[in-house]
Amino acid sequence: MTGHNAVRNVPVVVIGAGPTGLAAATLLAQYGVECTVLERWESVYPQPRAVHLDDEVYRILARLGVAEEFAAVSWHCHGLRLLDPRLRTLAEFRRAAGNGRHGFPAANMFDQPELEGILRANLKAHGKVTLRGNVEVTRVIQGSGGVRVDFTDRETGAREAIHADYVLGCDGANSLTRDSIGATMKDLRFEQRWLVADVATSADLGEWEGVHQVCDPVRAATYMRIGQTRYRWEFRLRPGETAAHYPDGQRLHPLIAPWTKDVPVEDLEIVRIAEYTFRAQVADRWRDRRVFLLGDAAHLTPPFIGQGLGAGLRDAANLAWKLAGVLDGTLPARVLDSYQAERKPHARAMIRLAMLVGRAMTEGGRFGDLIRRVVAPRLALVPGISGHVLNSETPALHRSSLVQRPLRGRSLAGRLCPNAVLDDGRRFDEAAAGRFVLVTAADVPAGQLAAAQKRGCAVLTVDRGSELHEWLSRGGATAALVRPDGTVLAASRDAGQLWQDLPLPSPVLG
Repeated sequence: MTGHNAVRNVPVVVIGAGPTGLAAATLLAQYGVECTVLERWESVYPQPRAVHLDDEVYRILARLGVAEEFAAVSWHCHGLRLLDPRLRTLAEFRRAAGNGRHGFPAANMFDQPELEGILRANLKAHGKVTLRGNVEVTRVIQGSGGVRVDFTDRETGAREAIHADYVLGCDGANSLTRDSIGATMKDLRFEQRWLVADVATSADLGEWEGVHQVCDPVRAATYMRIGQTRYRWEFRLRPGETAAHYPDGQRLHPLIAPWTKDVPVEDLEIVRIAEYTFRAQVADRWRDRRVFLLGDAAHLTPPFIGQGLGAGLRDAANLAWKLAGVLDGTLPARVLDSYQAERKPHARAMIRLAMLVGRAMTEGGRFGDLIRRVVAPRLALVPGISGHVLNSETPALHRSSLVQRPLRGRSLAGRLCPNAVLDDGRRFDEAAAGRFVLVTAADVPAGQLAAAQKRGCAVLTVDRGSELHEWLSRGGATAALVRPDGTVLAASRDAGQLWQDLPLPSPVLG
């Protein structure tokens, strides 16, 4: 085994080339930030894992530049159907076709290796990023001038090191980066063992094109179509059961037969059968000085609402523009404190929602019986409830130096600005181009307009009756200051009041 080679310097090291790490590196590269991505695997990890993302996360993929490629491999989900143990429908929530307020379908199924392949190919278009595969990170050490990352080439055994200004730990549930900063995962008291089966077949199963949730304390299950020929089943394992009890299609068939019906077993290709322990956990801290945790390194979400992968992409979108601004001197270093302040409560809220749905599906006793026998069948009959069940909007971000929410009353601050179609046919994100944008229903004096442009902020005046004008009105505002990640920093009835909330000039996309 050879000794260390010379240590080279790079502004950012990203540890882990899953979707979160690839997204973070791409966003940083768009702002002209050089970074190196270190990944244990030589190429895309081939096993399917996540299968769903919503329109808010789709919007992030569009910012990465892969919306068309993702559209080609994703599958529209038609909604949610709750079933009893005999697969009789308790309630059904149908999702309308078409795009939502962010310009994309609200529920999208996909195969994670295909998504990662798209993100890797897209990364090659950015000369600012170096992806090193087949390496094992062994140490992350902070000093006064930055962070040293030691790693080993898994093929040659050569030991190397990189010195970085900042390190992003996107290295999953067993994160070495998390250990390096002394952070620990806090258990939110949810743990269930499930069997996950991915199947490929060209046969027509003839099933409704939405998610089927079987609410059963004995054998809860989920069925969903995730592609033209791809399907997934998830079954809660009983005590004493393991994936070893279902080694092949013959043993699995009795579980999936209610959906596959008379399709011969030999026409069902088993892509993989695996056992997963679904957990709900959040790291106690997501940062130590120059080291940050993102994705599964910072939080683990049970899969019942399909938000695990999306949470990591939200982390990347939240942090990348702030870090780029700090590195080029256009934002003060203190803005980095807002990352955990904003993302941790949001992730915890989504985890708790996933726990609630999971328990409603699987809870035994009187509570579970009440949910399944009395509440669920009546849900679809309640006016407006379908909208709430299918609504993909996630909670507003908590107050921070970059989210000026009032202590009382409603506000647009912390929420995403709609990716609305503008008068010139572009959507908001295309016009914003990663900058701060003042969206205003009132005319801006020429002097203020010039000052805004000098500070790197675009100004978008919206006409009465337009989507963004109506959005401002519903939020009780005349103007909103929108951050580079699409989140509203502050909103007011007086556009002039918002200038004091604008940080130093935002980084400009390269």
